[in-house]
Amino acid sequence: MNTDTNLTQYQHAVGVIKAAILKSQARAAQAVNQEMLALYFGIGRFISQNSREGKWGTGAIKSISEQLKHELPGLRGFSESSLKKMRQFYEQWQLLENRPPTASDLEHVDNDSVIEANAISSLNRPPMAGDLDVNDFLSISFSHHDEILSKTSTMEERVFYIHKAATMKWDKYTLRANLKADLFHHQGDIPNNFVATIPDKRLAMKTLKMFKDEYLLDFINVEEIDEVDPEDIDERVIENSIVMNIKNFIMTFGKGFTYRGHQVHYDKFGVDSWIDLLFFNRELKSLVCIELKKGEFKTAYLGQLAAYLRILDDEEKLPDENPSVGIILCKEANKSFVEYVLQDYNRPMGVATYATSVEQLKALLPPEEELKKLIDSADGEAN
Repeated sequence: MNTDTNLTQYQHAVGVIKAAILKSQARAAQAVNQEMLALYFGIGRFISQNSREGKWGTGAIKSISEQLKHELPGLRGFSESSLKKMRQFYEQWQLLENRPPTASDLEHVDNDSVIEANAISSLNRPPMAGDLDVNDFLSISFSHHDEILSKTSTMEERVFYIHKAATMKWDKYTLRANLKADLFHHQGDIPNNFVATIPDKRLAMKTLKMFKDEYLLDFINVEEIDEVDPEDIDERVIENSIVMNIKNFIMTFGKGFTYRGHQVHYDKFGVDSWIDLLFFNRELKSLVCIELKKGEFKTAYLGQLAAYLRILDDEEKLPDENPSVGIILCKEANKSFVEYVLQDYNRPMGVATYATSVEQLKALLPPEEELKKLIDSADGEAN
């Protein structure tokens, strides 16, 4: 066996073992997190049952915290405020105990001398429609839960942020920023990373409100586009339609936009860049770069847009202006996926989709076969 073959086999073996190690570490971390949540839930229930029913006197939680520190030197995370957070954690989620009992649901503990620290770990039933996903609940840390409980007031909000934090792998600070931005009440907005990339939160919210998640470009010559084979349609066809109707386009996008040009050329280190559409927005006090794409969203578009924004900030942005904002305008986009991948970019970007009036009309009509049946039925009744 030659050296190259050996090297290939070794690299494959390393890859397999590495994947197994990382998977095992992830499982171990998840198990530790679930164990901690179970412990805090159990302690929270124990404290709630004793402090809320008057069994303990005033100042009991503080005294218990201080005694714990004395008997377990170096113990962290069990201050008076932390114990009260554990009580809140239990009290807000004790509904998990009060559903019709199943083998996997939490068991109620009547004996107040025992803390059932593994009860929450047994929650493994499939999620119910419109309900909390237990896997999401168990996969985020107690710090995440504390942030959510302290800054939300409804179950719908809590379930939303738990799901987002779990699936998007938000750290505590990203979660905190999105809670502050009230993401729950802006779910219909353009997928973006404005809150994470614009330090001034007022400006971030203003930027968020400036753009929509879909634009109706009813001035585009649909007949001209329909005459072209879909595989041959170039972004330039759409761009030319926009440029020919730039006033309509600006009115569609909103107030404060000033047109700066299309196919704006920059040469950086001998590499040519061509920005599809460039505007300046007086409300945001920043340049706005719009990249047009004929099909569905691709992750590669974000890298291209990020490069354009870097160039604009280096070459065009004035000292008193805010960082440039980039918008990808494409035909289709999976909003959740866009929000997920946008987390890795540090320049303000969003992804919107566009539709024509004909497409919106088609969307309101029933499917072609059903429409045909309705027409045939109407013809039959007329005869």
